[in-house]
Amino acid sequence: MHGIPTALVLSLLAGLATAVGGAVVFARRRPTPGFLAAALGFSAGVMLYVSFVELLGIAQDTLVEHFGGAGSWWTILGFFGGIGLIALIDRLVPSSINPHEHGGGDERGDRVRARMMRTGVLTTGAIALHNFPEGFAVFLAATQESSIAVPVVMAVAIHNIPEGIAVAVPVAYATGSRWVGFRYSLVAGLAEPVGALVGLLVLSAFLGPVTMAFAFAAVAGIMVFVSLDELLPAAHDFGHHHATVYSLVAGMGVMAASLAMT
Repeated sequence: MHGIPTALVLSLLAGLATAVGGAVVFARRRPTPGFLAAALGFSAGVMLYVSFVELLGIAQDTLVEHFGGAGSWWTILGFFGGIGLIALIDRLVPSSINPHEHGGGDERGDRVRARMMRTGVLTTGAIALHNFPEGFAVFLAATQESSIAVPVVMAVAIHNIPEGIAVAVPVAYATGSRWVGFRYSLVAGLAEPVGALVGLLVLSAFLGPVTMAFAFAAVAGIMVFVSLDELLPAAHDFGHHHATVYSLVAGMGVMAASLAMT
């Protein structure tokens, strides 16, 4: 078995893989509309697949195990509760800065940049929420024998890479700074080792599997809402429908492959 310091380092490395994905913004100085549409579609595919296949699956299995048939209803409650929470936050954004408000001429460019910035911020928050409990899970796996720890850590790191792309691309476009986009992806990734550390020091004494499962269901709802309300509409603004759809499917495929490795 690995010691606690080694497990914390491994969870840090898995989290930093998000920044590896964020580094994609350095590949293009001026991303084309087609590239941006594809990147946002890819990001939506990543988040939708993670939500429906991984997070809801974990939540459903755990809650049904503890509550029987009622566990399915608790999963549904957590999922739509997450959607309700992020929808409420969306409604509270003042209309003067809400990128859903349409303008014309030069205002359209400002609106698109505002939408991309908020998309990046919300995606950062959603992925950070996802990575926080995941970090604790990676930490627990990393304390086991190498035959268990290494495959889990590698698989999580691989599927964190496209999550970094989901964060960095919209922020880099909105701010005009690739470094800012990269830093946002780094922040989202650092939620993973922070989750490991907090889980070790505090949460393990209070959070049981039921609470964690309900949280996973809520995070799934948040990520689905962000995908449908932010990522895909923002991709549509760039006018490359097929690039968006094909990339969405590719994002699902990448996540499917990475999750199959766990």
